[in-house]
Amino acid sequence: MTGPGASAWQDEVLAGPGGAMTDEVGVITGPLTLRTTRGADGTVGFAIQYTDADEWYTLTGSPVAHGDPYALHTAALRAIRAGGGAEAPLPAP
Repeated sequence: MTGPGASAWQDEVLAGPGGAMTDEVGVITGPLTLRTTRGADGTVGFAIQYTDADEWYTLTGSPVAHGDPYALHTAALRAIRAGGGAEAPLPAP
């Protein structure tokens, strides 16, 4: 993972009960990798995969229109650890 000034962050995370919700395949569970990217237009995108797999999926709710991408990445990691069909976090008001 890189720091707050970067444009992309990636971390492994163990999904809690109920996993993380994706647009393509529904809920995924177990050891996952989350990648968060800041778009040139200010959007923040979230992609997730089974750790070491080839396929990436869109975390439901991604992209979000704006917000601090590093804070959103951290919030997404927390939500995935908690499980319950975690989706992309909303930016703070």
